[in-house]
Amino acid sequence: MNLISQPLTLTVLLLLLSNLFMSFAWYGHLKNLAHQPWYIAALASWAIALCEYLLQVPANRIGYTVLSLAQLKILQEVLTLLVFVPFAVLYMQQPLKWDYLYAALCLMGAVYFTFRT
Repeated sequence: MNLISQPLTLTVLLLLLSNLFMSFAWYGHLKNLAHQPWYIAALASWAIALCEYLLQVPANRIGYTVLSLAQLKILQEVLTLLVFVPFAVLYMQQPLKWDYLYAALCLMGAVYFTFRT
């Protein structure tokens, strides 16, 4: 079976892309549209968020076939952090902080407790 066709792999890929779009929808306007009225930023964010939802909804539907709801949520949070940290550092030019590592360690605890059998 092709690795991309497996539900968990496809779920992870779709959620990674979804999180990339959502990072831009939620925070990209702070850099790109800072001098525009808020409603312009909101409209641009909604347009980007539509793309995010076109990836996120199928990802959750596929993921729910092999994961519990709690597992799907924790997976989403881990992927959010994996996407957000490079986005914050590379695109938004925020300093890399030890707090990101501490947050990741906390999420690893959440992963352990949610995925243990």
